[in-house]
Amino acid sequence: MTDREHIAGSSHPLPPSAISRRTVLQLAGGSASFAVIPGVSAQPAPAPGDPGKVLQRVRLIVNGEARELELDPRQSLLDLLRETLDLTGTKKGCNQGACGACTVLLNGRRVVSCLTLAAMHDGAEIVTIEGLAEGEELHPLQSAFIEHEGLQCGFCTPGQIMSGVACIAEGHAGSPEEIQFWMSGNICRCGAYPGIVAAMAEAAGAG
Repeated sequence: MTDREHIAGSSHPLPPSAISRRTVLQLAGGSASFAVIPGVSAQPAPAPGDPGKVLQRVRLIVNGEARELELDPRQSLLDLLRETLDLTGTKKGCNQGACGACTVLLNGRRVVSCLTLAAMHDGAEIVTIEGLAEGEELHPLQSAFIEHEGLQCGFCTPGQIMSGVACIAEGHAGSPEEIQFWMSGNICRCGAYPGIVAAMAEAAGAG
């Protein structure tokens, strides 16, 4: 009969001197795994990939197409666009609302989609960079960005253009200084600001 059998309740236990430290530690670990809190029944562990999320049904019009989705109410509009709808033109930069790379139009107004909960905008109309062109014809601001080289690496460009479209529609593109002020929430780490301002001025008819 083993030490484990003796300590577990044999009618002929070994004297304390015959019990090793290793045996005590092994049994203590084993006993802990069978501990039961009185009045609480054991519950099976949740299956992997099933965290018990409550989904919310949301209807959106994205780039002119009606979409009905079931989503986690905590999901950002940015993650919905990129991960669910595969519209990866909208970029995830800082994910804190500070760089503007994720700017899209929400009911005609520019928003940073990383800080916008998709579930809060049931019935809203969303326009992303993929929805600006008319078939093969680029939006005037897209063409102006190309002409004035308003980009280098291009990572911030979708957010710059979406913010620029809204900025022009808001009437905030009357001068280079006004453009710089109202576009200050969009950061270009390459420093292509002169081209961005020139492109917006041309598209707005201000230059």
